[in-house]
Amino acid sequence: MTVATQPDVSVIIGAYEAMPYLVECLASVEAQTIDPARLEIIAVDDGSTDGSGECLEEFAARVPMAVTVIRQKNSGGPSGPRNVGLGRASGRYVFFLDADDRLGPEALERMVAMGDENGTDVVLGKVEGINRTPPKSMWGKTLGRTDVFSSNIKFTLSAQKLFRRELLAEHGMRFDESLFTGEDALFTMEAYLRANGVSVLADYPCYYLVGRDDGKHVTKSGSYTLRFDSARALMKLIADMVPAGDKRDLLMIRPFLITLLPQFGPKFLKDSEEVRRHKLELAKPLTEAYWTPGVARRLKVHERLRLHLVAMQRPELLVDVVEFVKAKKQAGALLERRGTRVYFVYPHFRSKAAGVPDDIYLAEAREARAIHGYRAVAANSFLRRALRKVRRMLSAKDFKPAA
Repeated sequence: MTVATQPDVSVIIGAYEAMPYLVECLASVEAQTIDPARLEIIAVDDGSTDGSGECLEEFAARVPMAVTVIRQKNSGGPSGPRNVGLGRASGRYVFFLDADDRLGPEALERMVAMGDENGTDVVLGKVEGINRTPPKSMWGKTLGRTDVFSSNIKFTLSAQKLFRRELLAEHGMRFDESLFTGEDALFTMEAYLRANGVSVLADYPCYYLVGRDDGKHVTKSGSYTLRFDSARALMKLIADMVPAGDKRDLLMIRPFLITLLPQFGPKFLKDSEEVRRHKLELAKPLTEAYWTPGVARRLKVHERLRLHLVAMQRPELLVDVVEFVKAKKQAGALLERRGTRVYFVYPHFRSKAAGVPDDIYLAEAREARAIHGYRAVAANSFLRRALRKVRRMLSAKDFKPAA
């Protein structure tokens, strides 16, 4: 009699009309260097009609690792299959693999080792793109232990991470099936915030994000109202879990910049007046609740300006700014206070009729450094201040009170 051992990883694959991409996805699972006995695969066919279910069953019959195939009626989104798979998982960790993407051969072995070595609850493996643009800002350095406040991981909230299952079970975490898009952002942000540390494996391509030839990606489809639903849910989660202040503002950048702002980009120019009004109505409660100076100052000037005009419900001014940005025009730079302040002269700068505060156009140091001559002027200004400080110190030292 043999005693079954707990697998290290439960790989959960939700498949819907995934052919022929599913073939290479499964091949990447079969090619994993981790011992097959340490894996279990839970594959959920979400009502496919293109042979995806049959492909999964053929895979299950052929490979050495444990595979469970579940076939169900279409649920309408990725959350349902993931939740079904999560309910059947028994591994120490779970990994959510999209059926049209692929794993690097050593991905699971490396990620499990990283989580075990550092005792972390979430492990991010480097993502590369095939006909798609992956997130990039968080892969600069491998980090054994970090958190959502100390790194750029807030800009990768897709579900394709290694999660310690004990964490998910402890908090009853599941994907929100009421959201058509952004459900993974909600799940992953909650995991980041609840985790006892996050690891980033940046020196090996663990995950390949594949662009489908038919362009059928959930994140690219659906009504604009779904994006507002996603932003609303993520902002509420952050507000519920993080007290008001710098840390909350730091996280709020993500839904404002990635989810909300694109609704007021070039596509806004093509929207009807009715849609424009509706977008502003949907944005109003979000900006009233969560748009703060702490969020604003962390954005680039043109991003801050557009969101400020959204918050002020000024579509007539917003259109001018969006047209300017769409045309890829270079905003003029105005240096004041001996070069220590740089304003980007986007539309309506210092217009009395518009009434937009100067600070909205003020470049933070990171953005200002790109301006020709700024560094030299700023360095001279710093040198002048240092010399004045030295003179004051010398004067104080030489001063002798009368006897």
